[in-house]
Amino acid sequence: MKAWEEFEKFIKDIAEYHGFYTEHRVIFKDDYGRSEIDILAKRFDIILAIDAKRYTQSWYRASAIKREAKKHSKRCRRFEKTIGKKVIPVIVTLIDDEIFKYEGCLVVPVDKFNDFLNNIHFYLEELA
Repeated sequence: MKAWEEFEKFIKDIAEYHGFYTEHRVIFKDDYGRSEIDILAKRFDIILAIDAKRYTQSWYRASAIKREAKKHSKRCRRFEKTIGKKVIPVIVTLIDDEIFKYEGCLVVPVDKFNDFLNNIHFYLEELA
């Protein structure tokens, strides 16, 4: 198993631990073409579309994560139209940083992912 696959599985396992039903590598098609969401995590009225990025401190660039957040946000808006439900775009990274929001996408460092899921309603309200 490749490192990025292990990271995706790790994120999926954490979401499941917190009571989310998960789907791995969700592929959808719309008028713009074919797209993929790494992990779809559903619990009650919340649907998280998670993009797992193995950015590290040495490879991290603010512009790169912001560019990916913007792309992921657009992808999730497209996915919302195909399923008819609100989807929350989330990028989980290896970076040890703070949780922040950019272009509608939440960026969550992996070391804060447990806390994010434990307190998801707080974060969604705080970062709205």
